[in-house]
Amino acid sequence: MFELFLAELRRSWIQFIRYPTEAIGGVVITTSIFYGLFLSARYIAGPSLQFGDRLDAIVVGYVLWSLVLFIMTDIAGGLQYEAQTGTLEQLFLSPFGAPKVFVMRTLASLMLQLTIIVCIVLIIMALTGSRLEFPPTLLLPLFTVLLGAYGLAFIMGSLALLLKRVQQLIGIIQFGLLFLIATPTETWAGSLQVFRWLLPMTAGAGLLRDLMARGEALNLAQFGLALLNGIGYFTVGLLIFRFAERQAKRRGMLGGY
Repeated sequence: MFELFLAELRRSWIQFIRYPTEAIGGVVITTSIFYGLFLSARYIAGPSLQFGDRLDAIVVGYVLWSLVLFIMTDIAGGLQYEAQTGTLEQLFLSPFGAPKVFVMRTLASLMLQLTIIVCIVLIIMALTGSRLEFPPTLLLPLFTVLLGAYGLAFIMGSLALLLKRVQQLIGIIQFGLLFLIATPTETWAGSLQVFRWLLPMTAGAGLLRDLMARGEALNLAQFGLALLNGIGYFTVGLLIFRFAERQAKRRGMLGGY
């Protein structure tokens, strides 16, 4: 497994240095969109606008959304690319198995993407005056968010495997993800709190906002629930992908478009 990860990391690095404009363009576009929204909100509210820690919470949610979108499109987009180039069948014949290959591939890509995300965060903080905190404990809720993101990514990959083209569907889902991740669900009251723990990634995103935007300590009980949520979605995503893999092999759908 470690050799597979190193091979995928080398592959991701070669693609990164071969097409640097793609990474630079991603940073520029992602930061420009947020800064444009920030300037629009400040103009509408007038000079008396005071964001407080709400700006920091919005920054955390927006950056998480960008990271989750990358993870989701990486698996589904990778499957479509392999199908277009005619290498999808070889991928599924790998002795490691397609799920392990895609997990290692996305983990390798994630190493580079996290570097890009850090650059985006620093630029947004410089442009907007946001002041985020970066305690080491943020890695724990971030892990739960990544688990949920990979679970949803495998579900989207299953659809890409069976339906071949899911670009429009991904475009629709990304707005739903923006609601899930950027909305401060930790402020919900009453029975709505139940939905917070059932929806994917919302609990982990809330903990990250508490840590980075509000300066609070990590709530271990809430982290445990967020971890169970992430493991649950990741497990379901893998099971659905396994089912889609069997269906695709049975129907002879691995030969490309």
